[in-house]
Amino acid sequence: MSRVIVLDEIAAEGLAILDDRGVDYEVRTGLKGDALREALAEFDAAICRSGVKITAEALEGNRRLKAIARAGVGTDNIDKEAAKRLGVVVMNTPTGNTLSTAEHAFTLMLALSRNVAPAYQSLRENRWDRKKYMGAQLADKTLAVVGLGRIGQEVAKRALAFDMKVIGYDPFFTAEQASKLGIELYDSVDEMLPMVDYLTVHTPLTPETRDLIDQAQVEKLKPGARLINCARGGIYNEAALVEGLRSGKLGGVALDVYESEPCTDSPLFGMEGVLCTPHLGASTEEAQTQVAIEAVNLIVNFLQTGEIRHAVNMASIDPKTLAAMRGHIDVAYRLGLLLSQWLGRNVESCNLLYRGEVTEKNTKLLTSAFCAGLLERALDEEVNIVNAELLMQERGIRIHEESTREMVTFSSSISAEVVGDGLSQVAAGTLFGSDMPRLIRLGMHRLEAYLDGNLLLFAHDDVPGIIGKVGNILGSQAVNIAQMAVGRAGEAGGEAIGVLNLDSIPPEQAMQEILDVEGVHKAKVITMPPAGQMPQWLQ
Repeated sequence: MSRVIVLDEIAAEGLAILDDRGVDYEVRTGLKGDALREALAEFDAAICRSGVKITAEALEGNRRLKAIARAGVGTDNIDKEAAKRLGVVVMNTPTGNTLSTAEHAFTLMLALSRNVAPAYQSLRENRWDRKKYMGAQLADKTLAVVGLGRIGQEVAKRALAFDMKVIGYDPFFTAEQASKLGIELYDSVDEMLPMVDYLTVHTPLTPETRDLIDQAQVEKLKPGARLINCARGGIYNEAALVEGLRSGKLGGVALDVYESEPCTDSPLFGMEGVLCTPHLGASTEEAQTQVAIEAVNLIVNFLQTGEIRHAVNMASIDPKTLAAMRGHIDVAYRLGLLLSQWLGRNVESCNLLYRGEVTEKNTKLLTSAFCAGLLERALDEEVNIVNAELLMQERGIRIHEESTREMVTFSSSISAEVVGDGLSQVAAGTLFGSDMPRLIRLGMHRLEAYLDGNLLLFAHDDVPGIIGKVGNILGSQAVNIAQMAVGRAGEAGGEAIGVLNLDSIPPEQAMQEILDVEGVHKAKVITMPPAGQMPQWLQ
């Protein structure tokens, strides 16, 4: 009989399911070090929350464990790569916390507006300060929601019920879908800032979202704007918030998350207009009950039927199929990553064209891999080859796929077009050998470039001197060029695209100097996985 270990306290309803399904289980909490490693070796599956840290050391030498279920969304406390190497599937419960987190964001918004915390504190100090704590109503105010995933949408629904005007930004959400929800979609965060009375973020912490609100953004906000963060610490720059409050530019800040947790010391704590809670977004009885039930069902179904759902470190695809298609899946995945960063617009549809020998393979897997790359940096949940297309559909993004046996230059190629806000961008790739993805087209430009590491893409006039100037700027900042490719759209003197593989990311000063070069129209750093590094679900 399979045995299950429960490593953190979970709701009694979850344990009741284990009893009802006849599962042999033990609850052992507070384990770490050798005790955790030895315990994991005794069981076939584990259920945890965020308290235990299942590291590579804890899994070392384990030949029995088959699955881990996280009762919650985040899996940062689990070494997913180490689990993958041992064939241990890691699953999470992406929907259980949604309503509780959305409600907490709204709670902070209301409490901040009505000065609930300081007003209560004044009563505790035997003061009756009605005039001091004059508040603001939410009705007729503008709420900006950054990140329109499950939680962001639930916050928007509640704001609309309070007669707020809701505007939003999400590069992977269609205007049509936003309109159905009563949200006015914008092309960028900065574009919304002058209109914002309240701003809430519901995105992952990525290089693109770190310091999303910094000093420059605070200056663009409407005076008196209030900021809420129940997503990830680091999306708001703490120093910028402090300065904004001191200057009076910000009317208030409410945080539930911090860049380093647990956080008991912050310059924001104690400042007037600040309301903070210790990461309580998912801390409701209902949320903890729901994630416990979901996690238990994931484990029981896996052990009794082999079903894999919400896997975050592998795909429920035949391993032989994955192995045979690994190289082309990697090409499709990297094209998605590239276009997600290069287009920078609200994506409405994707068109994929497969040419040549690759059409004999399972192109649906390739489409899923492309979608996974496209969404990977945009969503606050794990994206893989299994759930990517569904997540695209939930956001109203249309996917069209075509295949043709006709070969052009290469025996196989994958072309992807991403459309958004009336604009489109095309990228095409192929596979050299069995494991060398290459970019062969970007827009109308044909070229041959490496699809790995740090890429500097710059669109420019096809005239002498520009590439040299860009190289000199990078050299002055000690940024080494590893590879270079240039593609023309047509005859000499027209438009061209440069792709430089760099050993390091250029500083902002260098990027500004490149953009100032006469004849350079657009320049952007695209970060890709190193050569040979696959996403965890493909390793």
